[in-house]
Amino acid sequence: MEIVILAVVIAVVLVGAVSGLVIGGRRKKQLPPAERPSATPTITTPPAEPRVGDEAETPRDESRRTIEEVDLPTAEAPAAPPVEAEPAPAAPEVEVPEPTEGRLVRLRARLARSQNALGKGLLTLLSREHLDEDTWEEIEDTLLTADVGVVPTQELVERLRERVRVLGTRTPQELRTLLREELLNLVTTDAPRAVKAENGLETPAVVMVVGVNGTGKTTTTGKLARVLVADGKSVLLGAADTFRAAAADQLQTWGERVGARTVRGPEGGDPASIAFDAVKEGIAEHADVVLIDTAGRLHTKAGLMDELGKVKRVVEKQAPLDEVLLVLDATTGQNGLVQARVFAEVVDITGIVLTKLDGTAKGGIVVAVQRELGVPVKLIGLGEGPDDLAPFDPEAFVDALIGD
Repeated sequence: MEIVILAVVIAVVLVGAVSGLVIGGRRKKQLPPAERPSATPTITTPPAEPRVGDEAETPRDESRRTIEEVDLPTAEAPAAPPVEAEPAPAAPEVEVPEPTEGRLVRLRARLARSQNALGKGLLTLLSREHLDEDTWEEIEDTLLTADVGVVPTQELVERLRERVRVLGTRTPQELRTLLREELLNLVTTDAPRAVKAENGLETPAVVMVVGVNGTGKTTTTGKLARVLVADGKSVLLGAADTFRAAAADQLQTWGERVGARTVRGPEGGDPASIAFDAVKEGIAEHADVVLIDTAGRLHTKAGLMDELGKVKRVVEKQAPLDEVLLVLDATTGQNGLVQARVFAEVVDITGIVLTKLDGTAKGGIVVAVQRELGVPVKLIGLGEGPDDLAPFDPEAFVDALIGD
């Protein structure tokens, strides 16, 4: 039975295979000739790329050139935008300083406001009907409080007592005249008071400014330059104060205001070297005056004072030192005399500049410092303005003390 079933299955498979072959052969015979694949494929040439103006034109045979043979237009570099030159810094406007002639007279009111205590106090005491010992002691105290000093005070009181005794009756005008004469004797000196701005040599006059920090030394040097320029002198400044920050900048600013050039060096540099260069350039430029601003030496520092002496010696290798001006703060009173003594031991002081006399200073310091050093007060400072430094005039000073 199994053999019969196997034979039937085989027969069915064979019949199916034969049927498939017959059907396939009929389909191949029915294909149209066009659909039969060609034995040799036909290659069609792609159309040429169209050109401008003749898109439909048949490409012509023409010679072709390589890129090396083609003259290409030269590419011009784009023009650089114009560079605007930076404007040069404007030169500082040169000021015309106020004339020095009569400057103290013009500042008399300012001086009088701060010095009335001395002059008017003395006039009030001398106007008493009876001048007993108590009154003379008050006069003496008034003079000492005004920083006149012990010895000058004693001399003045003795002269006043003698003249009042001889005078007898004392009208206000007689007392004023008497006091004016005696005060004028105290502040008058035979030494010349003008700052030496000429030396009769081919080298410029050399002026060295010294003093303790805080007295207004650098500012005074700048104001002194204005005084000299106002008197028609050409000035060169030497910024030898290299220890105080911005001291050179401050001095240069003062100089630029009046057209005076400043010789300076690095901060912390050698002051003597800068002073030497300043004098050397002053000689080369034929300047009339060389002003040297030195460091504010502490009078308690021996090393710094020695260096100030070195500056003086180095300067004198180039030219004679004509002036050494000591700047003193008038408000320090008798303490300023201590500074004056020490500076006088190091350099030969030839003149005094008293600053801040318009404040709480006592006018008697003029007498005391002249007696102490034996040198005259040449300039006094009466304010913060650039032209508030005035040549000292004894008569104008005394008149301001006692008032009108």
